[in-house]
Amino acid sequence: MYTMRIQTDAALRAAFRNAEWPTLALLAACYGVWALGTTAAAAAWLPLGMVLVAATTALHASLSHEALHGHPSRWGWLNAALVFPALSVTVPYLRFRDTHLAHHRDAILTDPYDDPESNYLDPAVWHRLPAPVRWLLQANNSLAGRLLLGPLIGHAVFWAGDSRLILRGDRRVALGWALHLAALVPVVWWMLAVAQMPLWAWGLSVYGAHALLKIRTFLEHQAHQRARGRTVIIEDRGPLALLFLNNNLHVVHHMHPKVPWFRLWALYDGNRDRYLSRNDGYRYRSYAEIFRRYLLRTKDPVAHPLWPKP
Repeated sequence: MYTMRIQTDAALRAAFRNAEWPTLALLAACYGVWALGTTAAAAAWLPLGMVLVAATTALHASLSHEALHGHPSRWGWLNAALVFPALSVTVPYLRFRDTHLAHHRDAILTDPYDDPESNYLDPAVWHRLPAPVRWLLQANNSLAGRLLLGPLIGHAVFWAGDSRLILRGDRRVALGWALHLAALVPVVWWMLAVAQMPLWAWGLSVYGAHALLKIRTFLEHQAHQRARGRTVIIEDRGPLALLFLNNNLHVVHHMHPKVPWFRLWALYDGNRDRYLSRNDGYRYRSYAEIFRRYLLRTKDPVAHPLWPKP
């Protein structure tokens, strides 16, 4: 018994030393500011509360991304528990985890079928779509369209796909949604029993959060003959980079998925030329440059440009 207690104490001390304190501090701040946004800030000035809720909801999604990659602890169950409350409302953590880890197979990046996060369609599918749907998807390929329409289109496709999988008997997908319903309970209770924000304002804030996340995913990957040239670097150190937990250094993240967000810049700054050579120079200076270039213009076609055309 005494030996077991010594071993347990040693394990706890090791866990305390190895804990990723920047991530834990950001988690605490995220929940605190979200709570403030739904209560006192919303009561004082509703637009302020909505901005705080949208920002922290997007940040919570970024922290969930850290959790599924093994942060801030070495225990997956603990990482999942730390992001358990479903602030994002619409995306189950387990489904995010499974689809995102599948996306990390670089050989399939941008594949319309095998990459769960691809924004491209098979040209044969594209040409069969009705004209109004093609127009909608083309509009969604500008940054403005992605902000306004992207959350709606993305969720409709995601929910429809998961519904089909559940109806076919996929227990893993069903489990993800069952756990998500449990994770919604504390969030909905808070909004009904404690929050001072109207539910319509909360709904708009959540939509705004998913629109913010669409800025990150807008051009993370491009069609390229070689897998190494498909992943972007955006050399931005501003508020959006913090909101996305430095995932703008996306090729660094794909090359080192186990490295926590607060160490990515040190890796990049220490060997910038290597990373830009790795991704064939797919780089932007900042998110401001991306807004200037693509707010009202499409960057890519919807039909995958490297796939055979019908």
